[in-house]
Amino acid sequence: MSKDKARFGKLIERDDGRDFPFYNLLPAEIPTWKWILIILSCMVGFAALLFIGFENQMLSLIPRILFAGIPLVTFIVLAKPNWKAIFKPLKWADAPTMIVFWLLTLGLSAAAAFIATGGNPAGGHLAANSATDTVLAGGVWGIIGFYLGTFIQLFGEELVTILPFLAVLYWLHATFNVSRKLAIIAALIVTAISFGAMHLPTYNWNFVQAIVLIGIARIALTLAFIRTKNILVSFGAHVLNDWVTFTVVLLVAAAAMN
Repeated sequence: MSKDKARFGKLIERDDGRDFPFYNLLPAEIPTWKWILIILSCMVGFAALLFIGFENQMLSLIPRILFAGIPLVTFIVLAKPNWKAIFKPLKWADAPTMIVFWLLTLGLSAAAAFIATGGNPAGGHLAANSATDTVLAGGVWGIIGFYLGTFIQLFGEELVTILPFLAVLYWLHATFNVSRKLAIIAALIVTAISFGAMHLPTYNWNFVQAIVLIGIARIALTLAFIRTKNILVSFGAHVLNDWVTFTVVLLVAAAAMN
């Protein structure tokens, strides 16, 4: 295995002694066959989210729970006690980190969208996210179900990104002796593309919007994990990013109805 353990500078990685788990066989090795099963479980979870549909926001909790639950349970079973390695207790210092990476996600997404549309304020050829279209029609319970459901779904999105990230990092570094820095960059790009591809149905199979724009936003969110080695921090930034956007859209829609 490569001995290159060089870290990125303090701007990217905290100088707190934390490192990614598993890629260097610490705290234990997760062999390739287990990583394959974990990635397959991510795909099964996503299939549940994609193909099990309900109009009711509360019933939609079912596929969202499956989306997050299937890979999480699989990871816990296969990693055994070491599954906790990606979950660190949150500290007050993590709150500004979440905000910074939320704003970074927002800024990169806006810049990428501006370039993709040629500065067209109407959005050009970009497709709208229909996630909030039926929320208000469901009344109070519809709104509660929507926020609870998206909370669970966003956690699932973190799992199906960070777990493959760690798998690619392990394969490149432990198996193919790729340097730590290069393996991290490669894992970041691969998972950003796969995350963008997951959003193709959401954005009417607009490849530029899903792969490029959403992929760039994903890079910013994964950087939160790279910095802290804590999936709860990238999850927090992700919730901030999506909930603020959804809330603005819902408030505008509610104002238009009155």
